[in-house]
Amino acid sequence: MDRDGGEEERGHWGSRTEFILAVAGNVVGLGNVWRFPYLCYKNGGGTFLVPYLVFVVTCGVPLFLLETAIGQYTQEGGITCWKRLCPLAEGVGYAGQLIALYSCMCYIVILAWALFYLVFSFSAQLPWATCNNSWNTDHCNFHVKNWTLNGTEQMNSTSPATEFWERRVLAISGGIEELGKVNWEILLCLIAMWIICYFCIWKGVKSTGKVVYFTATFPYVMLLILLIRGLTLPGALQGIIFYIYPEPQRLADPQVWMEAGSQVFFSYSVAVGALAVLGSYNKYNNNCYSCTSVVAGFAVFSVLGFMALQQGVAVEKVAESGPGLAFIAYPQAVALMPFPQLWAVCFFIMIILLGLDTQFVAMEVLITSVMDVFPAVLRRKGRRELFLLIFCIFCFFSQMVMVTEGGMFVFQLFDYYACNGTCLLFLAEFQSLAVGWIYGADRMCDIIEDMTGSYPNFIFKLCWKYLTPLVSLVSFVCSLVEYQPLTFNRWYVYPDWAYGLGWAMALSSILLVPLRAVILLWTGTGPLKQRWVQLCTPAADLPLTRKQRAEIQKASAAEMKELLINRRKPINTKNTTMNE
Repeated sequence: MDRDGGEEERGHWGSRTEFILAVAGNVVGLGNVWRFPYLCYKNGGGTFLVPYLVFVVTCGVPLFLLETAIGQYTQEGGITCWKRLCPLAEGVGYAGQLIALYSCMCYIVILAWALFYLVFSFSAQLPWATCNNSWNTDHCNFHVKNWTLNGTEQMNSTSPATEFWERRVLAISGGIEELGKVNWEILLCLIAMWIICYFCIWKGVKSTGKVVYFTATFPYVMLLILLIRGLTLPGALQGIIFYIYPEPQRLADPQVWMEAGSQVFFSYSVAVGALAVLGSYNKYNNNCYSCTSVVAGFAVFSVLGFMALQQGVAVEKVAESGPGLAFIAYPQAVALMPFPQLWAVCFFIMIILLGLDTQFVAMEVLITSVMDVFPAVLRRKGRRELFLLIFCIFCFFSQMVMVTEGGMFVFQLFDYYACNGTCLLFLAEFQSLAVGWIYGADRMCDIIEDMTGSYPNFIFKLCWKYLTPLVSLVSFVCSLVEYQPLTFNRWYVYPDWAYGLGWAMALSSILLVPLRAVILLWTGTGPLKQRWVQLCTPAADLPLTRKQRAEIQKASAAEMKELLINRRKPINTKNTTMNE
């Protein structure tokens, strides 16, 4: 429905279920399937759950509630919500959108790879299960006792899954300096994924709310099927024991805590404005009060245990994170199962749907946030669809470098620097300080009570003011101290200019927060103290809570009573005469 002058209404979710599914689809991303299990075994198995749960309680859940409540209260996107709530922290919104843009450019390339694998999964003979292909080398060896995930053994042999990934899918070059030619098959897959994402969100919350009924639920079905299949495989128990076996001594390692914190921020999708945008489509009175990562770990490591048994090696030899798990280890494992095509199709459909949810939510976050900055221009009939098309075309041409022969090196650079947890920790620090101390944790609790009907537990106020800023700051400093330059496959070292480019992408989001604050202070009017106060004051047209309305009515009643008393007072004629 259009407003006067042609500006369209922002819209709301069709039901609370749509909101829950959209959030679930965004949270249950690829990181929970290919990153959490790897981090769990790498950092002490079941012991890793201790720091993970600490970060969930002190950062994940409090920030999840905070961002959702901010969006629902202000009814604004990831940038303008801060402009209305605490203008001084507006840079947090801009920085979050920049990280979301980087993520959009990375995630959809993964979807293109997954689509490519899905197409080949319908082959009579899986191409990563044989060495009789044109791309295979003399080192290719299908005898499972001789190969591992990274393809290197004492026999100097490589697995067919590794060669399919590196030589057929990526056609990988010698480094980022050798970009080479575009892989046209992957490019076509990339175009297909952009078209799907475009039509998933082109009508805004109306189309997104319907799409998530499928994209957010079907991955759970696939995950359950793979879990059941994995648990019935020989050697599954070995993989699961390796996955959850605790190593208490690892709790003293700061790297374990740092990686647990980063994973929580990725898992809960906080600090980039996604939850604020999704919450902004709720009606004001919606009640905005995950074990998925753990379940995914059982599904993945039961299969890796089976593969380790087949190869006669330890589980750590076949376990890997990121693309290595999705495109080498798991395809390699399903090739050893009965009916391998069936399990390959299930797995890659799950990967595509998990990535689609994350991708189109990130796109929706960016589009909504920019439209809320320029509503008079973009929120008119047909403008959203056109703006979204321009955005998709821009991202597509910007990321074409990632589908070249050296594209994997560029992808890893984006993933390691532009979208890393350190940037999210920095944003979480300022976000919690802005709400906890400048806007006021008590005021935010009153708002949540007004919207939901229940006052938040005191632990949330404690986290927003003290625990979340402290934990985020310590983790941010530790991540800088423990920084290790990016390498690829443990052997390729990037040139210095590539590291410079990576740090430039990381700093581009981090520096936006103080830079925007300085610009607002510089361009404000009046003395510096007055500018500071203005930037720490929320917008006057924000909704009033019941408590605020009661205080205004009480104040108005007191003023009216005082006025009536003054009117009833007799006129002092003596003083009046003397004055005359």
